[in-house]
Amino acid sequence: QVQLVESGGGLVQPGGSVRLSCAASGSVFSLYTLAWYRQAPGKQRELVASITITGRTNYVDSVKGRFTISRDNAERTVYLQMSSLKPEDTAVYYCNANRSGRVYWGQGTQVTVSS
Repeated sequence: QVQLVESGGGLVQPGGSVRLSCAASGSVFSLYTLAWYRQAPGKQRELVASITITGRTNYVDSVKGRFTISRDNAERTVYLQMSSLKPEDTAVYYCNANRSGRVYWGQGTQVTVSS
């Protein structure tokens, strides 16, 4: 069992930056693939970025070059550094952990990009 708690969301101006954090408790954190998803109003939840246990990363095309996912296994935390934010990045961002078919979600944190 893994419990995930996101933080760091809020209101950001276009072109600005924000870092999301997701703190985990429970099972062995280092054995999980971690990811950030987002869901905008009226849209399906989409995968934004993921990082494997070996540190390999993957990003959706729309955020490549702007977002960076990272993990700190000692701190049991996964981060999403978001830069050059656009209004279309506005969404609820969810942390995700998965291993061998077991999937866990955080409660989500709102990011609003607006002037």
